[in-house]
Amino acid sequence: MSSHGWDLGVSLLNIHVVLNEMESCRPEVSSAPTLEQNSAANQQHENTGSVNDRNSPPNNTEEENADEESSHFERKKRQKTSPVWGDFKEVMMSDGTKKAQCIHCKSKLSILASASTSHLGRHLKKCIPKKLYDQQQQKITLQVVDSGSNSQHVTPAFTDGKFDMMKMRESIAHWILMHEHPFTIVEEEGFNMMQKRGMLEWETVSRVSIKADCKKVFEIEKKKLKDLLKSISRISSTNQKIEYMVLTGHFVDSNWHLQKRVLSFIHLPPPHRGLEIANNLYKCLKDWCIENKVFTISVDNASNNDSAVRILSETFSRVKKLPCGGKMFHVRCCAHILNLMVQDGLSRIGHIIEDIDDSVTFINQNESRLNLFSEIVQQLQLPHRKLILECKTRWNSTYEMLSAAIKFKEVFPMYKEREPRYISCPTNEDWIKVEKVCEILEVFYSATNIISGSEYPTSNLFLNEVYRIKVLLDKKLQDPNEYYFVHDMVRCMKQKFDKYWGECNLMMLIGAILDPRCKMRVIEFCFPRIYPEQEACENIDKVKKALYELYGEYVDEYCSSGGEGNCETVVGLSGNNVNIQPSSSGWSEFAQFVRTVENIQPQKSDLDNYLEEGCYICDAGPTPFDALQWWRSNSLKYRILSRMARDILAIPITIVASEATFSAGSRVIDTYRASLAPETVEVLLCGGDWCRSLHGLKRKNKVKLFFCCCCCFFVAVVAVFCHCCCFFGAAVAVFFATVAVQEIVLVLNW
Repeated sequence: MSSHGWDLGVSLLNIHVVLNEMESCRPEVSSAPTLEQNSAANQQHENTGSVNDRNSPPNNTEEENADEESSHFERKKRQKTSPVWGDFKEVMMSDGTKKAQCIHCKSKLSILASASTSHLGRHLKKCIPKKLYDQQQQKITLQVVDSGSNSQHVTPAFTDGKFDMMKMRESIAHWILMHEHPFTIVEEEGFNMMQKRGMLEWETVSRVSIKADCKKVFEIEKKKLKDLLKSISRISSTNQKIEYMVLTGHFVDSNWHLQKRVLSFIHLPPPHRGLEIANNLYKCLKDWCIENKVFTISVDNASNNDSAVRILSETFSRVKKLPCGGKMFHVRCCAHILNLMVQDGLSRIGHIIEDIDDSVTFINQNESRLNLFSEIVQQLQLPHRKLILECKTRWNSTYEMLSAAIKFKEVFPMYKEREPRYISCPTNEDWIKVEKVCEILEVFYSATNIISGSEYPTSNLFLNEVYRIKVLLDKKLQDPNEYYFVHDMVRCMKQKFDKYWGECNLMMLIGAILDPRCKMRVIEFCFPRIYPEQEACENIDKVKKALYELYGEYVDEYCSSGGEGNCETVVGLSGNNVNIQPSSSGWSEFAQFVRTVENIQPQKSDLDNYLEEGCYICDAGPTPFDALQWWRSNSLKYRILSRMARDILAIPITIVASEATFSAGSRVIDTYRASLAPETVEVLLCGGDWCRSLHGLKRKNKVKLFFCCCCCFFVAVVAVFCHCCCFFGAAVAVFFATVAVQEIVLVLNW
């Protein structure tokens, strides 16, 4: 694999250079074609083929050439300057005379020899079709765009109001990809009835045609994304490996906004060994032409993933030097580590969780039991009156269920006395254990919520959360008055913690330093509380060395690219300024002589100035502050360091979305998509992600979507049963009911 990766990497590098040279000689390419342009091109190609087969007369070309030659010698007629000729055209009458015909009412008026047009103007003032036409011209369709949306979809604010079937098909393809509708929705009677009522020119589209349209949108958006990635210097990727492998790219755009795009969603048949995973990953990166821009790779914690990342690291390092010698290339998913630690803790009270879950389910089974429980709550004058059901595969719902149930621990024994069929009441000892577990889970719950965001940087936030978890575990473990089961639970969690975070995570630490609220102060604060004194000092020096080493690489890259500014001084490994002369010249030697004689201190680097300045004081919480925007506003002050911060802050420390970080189950696609071809699945999921980003939409939470669909279905049913007077209203109601039922089925399958 090593030799194969070396040859492949070098060939790709050469091809990349050739492509850049070709692009510099090639004329500017227009924007990506639309569906309308693609269809018109195909139609033109078909028509061209049919025309070429015909036998055209041989003298047509000669006659056209003769006409063109004669036209050069003919005296050109003077153009009509009167504005009334915009509403008239000359027509030849049967007697050979010319008349002026109104294009609105088709009336024919004489053309005077004096070229006067007064009578034509008087006609236009009385022409009724002309007045109706002018009134219609004042009605211009305006598409209001929400100023708060992040939509980047290029749509004209003013339209002519004309119906265009190809544009409709393109919009429907975007709609299906964004909201994950099935292809068959375009063949439903309610959908076509609604479209036909609103647009008489509407033509029914088959699911095969709309599938082809979705593929065209996929290709168009893929080309746009490829063009966008060409301008990005470095990209951090995340990889989710199941039967399908998901490759997601994270980068910061030119406006300093954190972007996330699903790049590939490919089928990964077994065996899931490291070599197969590495080959498929490299193939995806090569397809996107970003194999030389990968900064880090975040993966799940598994041995085959570790092997795959190691193979990719060896391959990339032969082609291009990795930052810090590849020490930051492999990023472990922090959310997955927290999930493993929480599952170990919950397993110690599994029987108690089962009893509480059975109790909540029993009480919510019918209205009479719930009313009895509410009466007891009112008698005890408790403020909380709501129980939360548990989702078996999401530990955050387990924590929320336990937290809510603790507030009713006095209610359950009284409920047992009044309800003889209730047999799963927890004991007082059980409630004590639940309280102890919730104290620990609260910290994990808060940390997971903070690090699971995908719309703001997270690499600078997790060090404080790791510190909180470490302090909590040590406190519980060293407390002699703590329960034995707590010691046992915390000991298992501590083993997981030391396994994954026992050593310094350079990426996470450098990300925290590049947060202007923290800088080196966060290292000096956390390390003495996490490590022993001697080990803390060694780790602080280790982090400083890596920080200056990484900054030196960015300085070299900045100087080699012809960047403006002073590139003679680079911060050394120990933090002192070291002179580096990339090329010897008379002026550089003279400048060095002047510094030596006059004892002039070398200019400080961006990193020195940044660390010596005080921390940015911000009273807000961890997430409202946007570190990227701070670096954007200070990019002129820190020219080189801001580039480094932009790459570091784009690194994700989790590989899953916020709604999936709490899940203990597998991330699966629904049965509808599982029955499709792998290529179609990639079109739907990748295209849907790109279209949602294009239009500034977020992917809806499936639980919320379920209730929205139920409400939509309820409103539709009410509209139908109320016997709507308008047939169009009934058609809309039937359509929404159909869509709601399909969405409910998809949500339940999900």
